[in-house]
Amino acid sequence: MFYKPEDGHGLPHNPFNSIVSPRPIGWISTRGADGSDNLAPYSFFNAVAYVPPQVMFASTSAKPDRDGTKDSVANIRETGVFCANIVEEAMKDVMNLTSGAWAREVDEFADSGVDKAECVTINCPRVAAAPASLECKLTQIVQLPGAANFVVFGEVTGVHMRDDCLVDGMFDVLRYNPLTRLGYQDYSVIREKFSLKRPGE
Repeated sequence: MFYKPEDGHGLPHNPFNSIVSPRPIGWISTRGADGSDNLAPYSFFNAVAYVPPQVMFASTSAKPDRDGTKDSVANIRETGVFCANIVEEAMKDVMNLTSGAWAREVDEFADSGVDKAECVTINCPRVAAAPASLECKLTQIVQLPGAANFVVFGEVTGVHMRDDCLVDGMFDVLRYNPLTRLGYQDYSVIREKFSLKRPGE
């Protein structure tokens, strides 16, 4: 089949985010200017540059108490920092608990029982048990077409890696099995990997 998004797809559910999959999940932790902490997962998330290392995530909906966006973006606007925590399979249920549209005063760390730790290079909490966490300094927020579409870019200023995920000096994803987002309400887990050399290597 073929469809133009502007005309609609005619299917029971939008297939777009199922087509672009799997996607890594950025479990974004932030702290507001008032000191309140927030934790929320975003599946429009990825690394975008090596030097300096940079990541992005996109927020695509809004809450009535956050001026056209969600808590994460609102907090980053105030403080200029955030932390991108990597989600492992073992954390899927608590990650899902933090995905609700909770009131801005709710601390999802406490509400879902996720242990927090302080970041080193920024004033922000991180998921203490995450396989890896990337401390980030905001570089820019870009508003995309659409009512509540914002892309947040950040430069990584600090990297936490859980010791058990390092094998012979390499970060091994099979030690924690990354959770990935598919379409609809579907997820998947990385359980195997293989290597390919580029031509000429």
